[in-house]
Amino acid sequence: MTLKKRIIVLFLISALLPFIFLFFISYHTINSIFTNKIQDSIQGNLKQVRLSLENAIGNLNSVSQQLSFTGTIGRELEIQLASESTYERSLMTSRINSEMNLITFTNPNVGLTMYYFEKDGTYSFENTGVKPNFDPAALPLLAEYFGITYYGPHISRDRFNNKYVLSALRKVDLPSRDDVYVYIETDFKLTQSILDNGISIQHANYLFLDNDNKITYSEMPEVFPANSRFDRDSAFRSGDSSKDYYWFNETSNQGWTIVSVISRADYNKERNGWFLQVVFLSLLILPASLFLAWLLWKMVYRPLSNFSKEIKWMTSSKTAAPPARTRIPEFDQLLDQFRKMKTQIWDLILEVQQKEKRRADLEVEKLLYQINPHFLMNTLDTVHWLSVMNGQKETDRIVTSLNKLLHYNLGKLGQSSTIQDEVEALRQYLTLQQVRYDFEFQVQIEVDPSVLDMPIPRFILQPLVENSLYHGFSDNGMIQVRIAAREEIEVSIKDNGSGMTREEIHKLLQSEQIDREKVGMGIGMNYVKRMLEVYYNGKARIHIDSEPGSGTSVRLSLPFAKEEIT
Repeated sequence: MTLKKRIIVLFLISALLPFIFLFFISYHTINSIFTNKIQDSIQGNLKQVRLSLENAIGNLNSVSQQLSFTGTIGRELEIQLASESTYERSLMTSRINSEMNLITFTNPNVGLTMYYFEKDGTYSFENTGVKPNFDPAALPLLAEYFGITYYGPHISRDRFNNKYVLSALRKVDLPSRDDVYVYIETDFKLTQSILDNGISIQHANYLFLDNDNKITYSEMPEVFPANSRFDRDSAFRSGDSSKDYYWFNETSNQGWTIVSVISRADYNKERNGWFLQVVFLSLLILPASLFLAWLLWKMVYRPLSNFSKEIKWMTSSKTAAPPARTRIPEFDQLLDQFRKMKTQIWDLILEVQQKEKRRADLEVEKLLYQINPHFLMNTLDTVHWLSVMNGQKETDRIVTSLNKLLHYNLGKLGQSSTIQDEVEALRQYLTLQQVRYDFEFQVQIEVDPSVLDMPIPRFILQPLVENSLYHGFSDNGMIQVRIAAREEIEVSIKDNGSGMTREEIHKLLQSEQIDREKVGMGIGMNYVKRMLEVYYNGKARIHIDSEPGSGTSVRLSLPFAKEEIT
């Protein structure tokens, strides 16, 4: 299929699939989203109502505590009741009324406040009129908590108020009488605002349960009558439904519980409305998707066609292509990247050519260094004198060693060698050098048998050992050659010669002309570096430790497997 057909087919599928799968997955998704949203909203409002009621009840507790015997007014009440002097009683009554008015004035959320005498069924020091036949026992009990009893919500006992309030009854604990209580109501506006909080959002109705799960207040008396018991085990589960209602609850620290009751129709109203909106919007997706398919074909397919022609023209020519623009930034960037890629490919081809030329030059340079006339002349001169002075056996030994060494060293650059062959060639070289130099030196060679057959570049060890002989070696010299297998092949060449300074080490590792300036150093460090770089593609490492007068240590870290050069 052409790109044009694929674009149209894919957009049609993407437009039709929502209609196919929408009716299978949307209900679950919408139900999950809106259930969580509605429940969180209702639970949040319910929690706010609980906190507000707890604050109101806490305020009742605080004010009632001020009116108990531990407070100033409570002690003055004790004096007023115990006094036999009419004047003193009148004076204390005036003071108590004044202080009661001050407390109610400084606590605007407090309504009716008074002292209640249980045995007499009377009350006094009320801050407003009281309805007749006042009896706290007739009020709906909400909770009992630390010596204080809470009632409500119930109709206020204030003669001028028929609104719902919360109330508290605290024992004053007077020494002279044990039937005196403080009765306090919340302000009716505060209570009504708390009950109205969040109701309009989901049309919730409230139930209040006391510590024994008995309904003390109900906004749905026809379904949940007051003074009936609310069954927590069967009905009191958040989100559970029965008789077309849903329940949610919050329990206070005092043990009373507020329940929010919502009808199924109100609970699902917002979710069903949103579902209809989704269906309506889905019907608009189909023509919009067809339009987008056509627009995408116009903006993408045609520029891609031009882009394909441009690539074909560029791949058939090595000359710089004239800049082509599609007026789409992404395609223009692709064209620029393609040109950069083409340039990089040409650069890589040139680099490979230069690398091959460098290898050829390195082989020629190796041959020039290997066929060192000074070395050959000195060796032949040594053969001459030994033949005169010591006879044929020593001469035969030297000639044999020289023959083996020259045969190994004159091998081709690309031929593979092994550590065993390299070590054997080193032994032949040391045999010749021990005869050549007029000072004594010893060589210790230790090789891990497991690495003898490992491949290694030809002619690596001899230049490093020759450097040890060249740099200030004298009598009683010692050269240690160790080859071991760890994470890599570790080659160590250590001598006890005169050593080198840091500057000399840096020059030996960095300079490419040092071997040409001092032919006596043999093939030298430069050849070893270049050979290891070519053979191992830069994965081999060379490290030199040396100090003047303390000898020199050269360490090579070589990978186990040779990386082929392409």
